[in-house]
Amino acid sequence: MDDNDRTVPRRQALRIGGVTLFGTAGLTSGIGSAALERTAQENEDDEARDDGGGLEETLVASSGEVDVGADESTETWLYEEQFPGPELRVSEGETLRVSLENGLPEGTTIHWHGVPVPNPMDGVPDVTQDPVSSDGTFEYEYEASPAGTYVYHSHVGLQLDRGLYGPLIVEEESPHVEYDREYTLQFDDYLAEAPALDSIEAPPGGGDGMGPGGGPERDGDGMGPGGGPGGDGNGMGPDGGPGGDGDGMGPGSQMMGQRPPYEGLLVNGRLPSDPPVFEVEEGERVRLRFINPSSATTYRVGVGGHSLTVTHADGRPVEPVEVDSFVMSMGERYDAILEADSPGEWAVVAEPVVGEEDPAEARLRYGDASENGSAEGPGFDGRELEYGDLEALEPLELDGEPDRTFDLTLSGGMMGGADADAWTIDGEVYPDADPFEISEGDHVRVRMVNRSPAIHPMHLHGHFFQVGDAVKDTVLVAPHGDQVTFDFRADNPGDWLFHCHNVYHLERGMARVFEYD
Repeated sequence: MDDNDRTVPRRQALRIGGVTLFGTAGLTSGIGSAALERTAQENEDDEARDDGGGLEETLVASSGEVDVGADESTETWLYEEQFPGPELRVSEGETLRVSLENGLPEGTTIHWHGVPVPNPMDGVPDVTQDPVSSDGTFEYEYEASPAGTYVYHSHVGLQLDRGLYGPLIVEEESPHVEYDREYTLQFDDYLAEAPALDSIEAPPGGGDGMGPGGGPERDGDGMGPGGGPGGDGNGMGPDGGPGGDGDGMGPGSQMMGQRPPYEGLLVNGRLPSDPPVFEVEEGERVRLRFINPSSATTYRVGVGGHSLTVTHADGRPVEPVEVDSFVMSMGERYDAILEADSPGEWAVVAEPVVGEEDPAEARLRYGDASENGSAEGPGFDGRELEYGDLEALEPLELDGEPDRTFDLTLSGGMMGGADADAWTIDGEVYPDADPFEISEGDHVRVRMVNRSPAIHPMHLHGHFFQVGDAVKDTVLVAPHGDQVTFDFRADNPGDWLFHCHNVYHLERGMARVFEYD
């Protein structure tokens, strides 16, 4: 590939190149290929559908059989008979139109995780829309902006843990980093049976909702050092984010019972016994889009023999920062550039921060490497990304003091009573929880302290927020007293869900609604 092709987004490259191999974002049910061939006719079909007005797609949600590499097929729920669902790729500013056809035995929706869509398009049942009934159809339509790596998924009950997710890539017109090819990697926790809320124990602790190591706020105001964006400590707890010493996220730091008994961990729908393979050539710059649509698993991610230059966090561009690994919780996404300068075959590893499953694994294979079945993985002993390393290239406009401030406590259920098995925000259990009232144009500050023994990746719908110098939509709040502060501008009117992205915590009440007055 010559230098003129280095920054051409993949969808454009496919149209120019005719037949090209690309990284799998969704594996057709029962097929274990790690790269799908794109034909010239398919490119022409795409051109015919894309008349300059955007992308039109139909997603049929249905049940079907999948092969994840366990020598047996499993019935689960699918989009377009694919697991994960098919990649949706559109240029920034184009209109995305998706018709959801529900072939499932219960209602469903699609949420466009990370994209600040108009409120009626957000896909949250009983907040922005009624669930789409069996045999029903719903039309989603919105401007795909800003550019970034996103994920779409069901927002009904535990349906995400049945496989209803897929990648959404909004291509930037002018990437701020050069690359020769790209791959999308989706990490997932795999259940062989239908998920059930009673498959995990109720929140441990009781009383004040604190597990071992919990305690009062460190500085008495509910904030970590710095207290707000840009301050020392980046508005976060000790060590500036996930991965730092003392963050309470080492193996075994959470009480067990926080997750279902998963059968294994997947990369693009494949178990480590039959991992997807991503082919590269020496000298290439490879863009890796990492997505975590898991229901209850946080990962530590690295690549054997290579460092990673992180270029985007939750889809938003950052000043490139070189690391050896990073922690990625449910709902988070990171883009990174890998310099292909170490020939051979290497393991891309995502080990669970909490849990006993074998790590999820893919393979990075140079063109001249022998297929010997083994590959060296990362040692996880080098530099690990922290939130404080992330500096947004497009920070939010948030000068001055906030108009509204919310001090929130994340905890397990109280002892006894109807809410004994709940996860709560300020002691309230969704949906029977008061909304947070805000007004259009407000500068809003949210300060959280986690008094539970569990990781809580907190996700705000409809908005990006600033945490330290990073712009994100999902932030990990570590257990045992971690404190995180984020700010956002109330610039997208509607009712917006704010919740933990562990779907079992969400289903047990860890959510609130930001409501514009």
